Formats: sequence, C-alpha cells, structure tokens
Amino acid sequence: MNRKIGVYGSAANLIAVVCFALSMLFGFDYGSYVSSMFIAFSFVLMMCGYAYFAEKKVKLAGHVSAAFAAVYTAIILLVYFAQLTTVRLNDLTRQAAMLLDFQQCGLLFNYDLLGYAVMSLSAFFAGLTVPSQTKADRWLKYLLILHGVFFISCLIFPMLGLFKPDSPTWIGVAVLEFWCLYFCPISILSCLHFSNRKE
Repeated sequence: MNRKIGVYGSAANLIAVVCFALSMLFGFDYGSYVSSMFIAFSFVLMMCGYAYFAEKKVKLAGHVSAAFAAVYTAIILLVYFAQLTTVRLNDLTRQAAMLLDFQQCGLLFNYDLLGYAVMSLSAFFAGLTVPSQTKADRWLKYLLILHGVFFISCLIFPMLGLFKPDSPTWIGVAVLEFWCLYFCPISILSCLHFSNRKE
C-alpha cells in the first residue's frame, strides 16, 4: 500500500501539472486554481513517499521534506480556495480585491509565491533521499535538488515588488509553463521510483 500511495500520488501530480499548464495556456483561471489545489494534494503524497522510503542515513531529510510539503499545501489551499469561493462568489470592494484577488498581485499572490518557495525546499530535501543506483533515479535526484533554486526567486521577488497587476500577462504564463515543463519529468520519474520500491 505504501508503494501504491507514492505511485498514485506521483501520477495524480503529473495529471494536475498538465491540467494547470493547459489552463494557463487557455486563460482558464478557474481550472488553474483547481489544478493548483490538486498539485498540492498530490505533492504531499509524493513527499511523504520519499520520507517513508528514505534510507536511515537520510531519514531526517525525508521528514524535513514532508514537513515543508505540509506547510506548502496549507498555504496553497488557503490561497486558491479563497479564489474559488470568496473572490469568485462575492462583489469585493476595490481594497479587498487588491488584497484577495490573485490577479491583482496583492497579499494572496505573495502568499502563493511563499508557498512555492516552501515547495522548492521540500523538493530539495526529497532529492537528498533519492539513491543514485539507476540512471532514472540520478536524474530524479538532480531535478529535485535543482528545484530548490526556485526557493530564492519565489522568496525574494515579492519582497522586491517585481510583480504588478499591469505587468504583461504572457511573462507570467511563460514562467509557469517553464515550471510545468520542468516538473512533469519529476512526477514521471517519481512514479517510476516508487514503483520500484519494496514495501
């Protein structure tokens, strides 16, 4: 069962990332918000899988990864659940919209980036748990560890005020599509990694 949770979580993550990429391409905000929530749900399953299957010498890295995954998921679910409920279903005042509407690059937008900064840390520590026994696992290990680089930009850029509601939309879409292209192989390799684990 533990192996299946890792495999199913990775497969669900891949589907969610692909749905997010397609939603962004077609400007379907509702779809991108829902798929982002499922990226978070499935990411927890993946990271807990790494924690469970980690060898004793890297077990702490696995636990740290799972802890950061939980923090990331809590932040992301709050952000996107607010978009799908409060923002979508209510007539917000201009000030409230500036804070709550994701498209306004305000408070919840910045929280979203904080969430992805924490996700990057989670992926980094998960990468430390992956043994380098096969070529696929070596690729997985490097992709997860390198994903930690996103921590810096996701944490620092909002503090510098680089994101504005009047910024060209295509830039944000291009960045997110790049992330999707980067993360899809992680989901696929994670699925293969867990399918080869022994209970």
